[in-house]
This record gives sequence, C-alpha cells and structure tokens, in this order.
Amino acid sequence: MKISVAAVLVALVCAEASAVCPYDPQCLDNPYGAGSPYKPDGLMNPYSEYGSPYSNRSHTNPYATDAPRLYDQDGNYRGRLSANPYDPESTSNPYGRYGSRFSPDSINNPYGAGNPYSGKRIYVVPVR
Repeated sequence: MKISVAAVLVALVCAEASAVCPYDPQCLDNPYGAGSPYKPDGLMNPYSEYGSPYSNRSHTNPYATDAPRLYDQDGNYRGRLSANPYDPESTSNPYGRYGSRFSPDSINNPYGAGNPYSGKRIYVVPVR
C-alpha cells in the first residue's frame, strides 16, 4: 500500500502527556507543523474540514462517518481516528477492535499497537 506524503500527517501515539515529537514538522504534537491550530487543512484547526466538531470528516465530531483513518508504518490499518463511540472502527469505541484497550490492533492498548516504546509511527490519513 502506497500512501501519499501530501495526504499524510504523522503522529506518534504515546500514553504520555508530554510532546512526543515537538520538532518533527509532520507530527501532530508540533504546534508549528502539522499540529498547528492555524493550518488550513489541519486536524488541530477547529475551523478546518478535518478539525471542526461539525464536519463529517472530522475526528472531533462524535457523529462523523468519514473520520480520518490510521495506519502504522508497516501499512496495517489501525481504525478511524474518531470521537464516535458507536462506530465499530473508531478508536473511541471501547468495545471495538480498534478502540478496546485489550485488543492487539488498538492504539489504546499500551502492550499492542499503542505501545509507546515500539518506535512505530502511526499515520493519520484524512478521507478526501
């Protein structure tokens, strides 16, 4: 699977509250890079299509059906970055494959796909 660099925002998943990659321009933890609240198509911009709580493509809208998808650096699908707790592919669904803290495919599992010490990057791919 080939992922376009222009359509990809890089985020490292970590259980820590501190910034994981504050100097990487493609990291969502960098407020001057991909994590800028002023980036026109950024996930952290509350007025952009991908950050608005009212957009169907936003990760903050609990009713969104076209939320951004997550892939690890090996190309494995890791669910949808969504606030929708009822979507079976959402990372916010505590009973779903990608949201459960016990599922090996979930970024919420610190011993599975969400291991902060694995060094694997998680790519956020907005649906276009």
